[in-house]
Amino acid sequence: MRTLVTGGAGFVGSHLVEHLLAQGDDVVILDDMSTGSVGNLIEARSNPRLTITYGSILDSRSVREAIDGCDRVFHLAALVGVKLIVENPLRGLRVNLHGTENVLNAAVGSGASVLLVSTSEIYGKNTADSLDENSDRILGSPLASRWNYAAAKGLDESFAKAYSDEYNLDVSIVRLFNTVGERQTGRYGMVVPNLITQALRGEPVTVFGDGAQTRCFSYVGDIVPAMVRISELSEPGCEAYNLGGAQEVSVLGLARQIITQLGSDSTIEFVPYERAYATGFEDMRRRVPNNTKATNRVGYVPSTTLAEIVDRVAGYVRSQGARSADVMRLANREPATPVGQS
Repeated sequence: MRTLVTGGAGFVGSHLVEHLLAQGDDVVILDDMSTGSVGNLIEARSNPRLTITYGSILDSRSVREAIDGCDRVFHLAALVGVKLIVENPLRGLRVNLHGTENVLNAAVGSGASVLLVSTSEIYGKNTADSLDENSDRILGSPLASRWNYAAAKGLDESFAKAYSDEYNLDVSIVRLFNTVGERQTGRYGMVVPNLITQALRGEPVTVFGDGAQTRCFSYVGDIVPAMVRISELSEPGCEAYNLGGAQEVSVLGLARQIITQLGSDSTIEFVPYERAYATGFEDMRRRVPNNTKATNRVGYVPSTTLAEIVDRVAGYVRSQGARSADVMRLANREPATPVGQS
């Protein structure tokens, strides 16, 4: 199997690439490295079955060349993160709309199947107890940049369905709910790595708003195998699948758990949304996935607990800090401190 992963140097993409290589695929990555990093592929880069192509999904020629000879595509390349979208609304729309159509067009020409990676953001402000794949989308004003990502990803899904209907393209959709894990950066406002990094440094842990908003965090190691199994389903039409966590927690509860679990001296600081983002910013008060469809079709069960997620992300953050210190010591010609000495 030869597989193209757009955005394969990103957080979820790099974990997916490692999984595909482990199961024997030849893997091609197309990534412009705008939010991804070759550093996420340290272990995978030495694999002779991996090809890394630097290019943008906005360049239709690059997409066609990357997909040539591939049997399937996992389309993850997108502008992600609420903070990044709010600050770059036009770029977000271009990448998430034009880029996705370039991928779908190229797939039709090559005969490859497509798994479109979408997001729980498409449900917007729907706070239902359990969001299933047919739940209504409740979005704010189209003039508010906060909703650009949700609107664009919803249209991505509409593009996928139209290409399936009109061109008989083999395409499926997965909607990820707050996927977290190693390699995720807090640079674009991702809450778990941000809070953990602050706690490890003993800094105030910042909670936006009142912290009562709730989420169900899912571990990337549970999500990736389910994505692959969904891509291998043989079914007519274009189907969507929720992939999320099973434990609902408030952001304030998450902050408290992180401080306690990591033995941190950090305090909690509440930050108004208008200070963190822009005036008029809206957040979703609640988002709980119904994973029944994915459970029934591919056996998806989110088995990694929130406590395990915190431990694994904290371990990764610590390792990155140690790696940065090693780099600085080499740059300064400073010998490392031997183990067992202070």
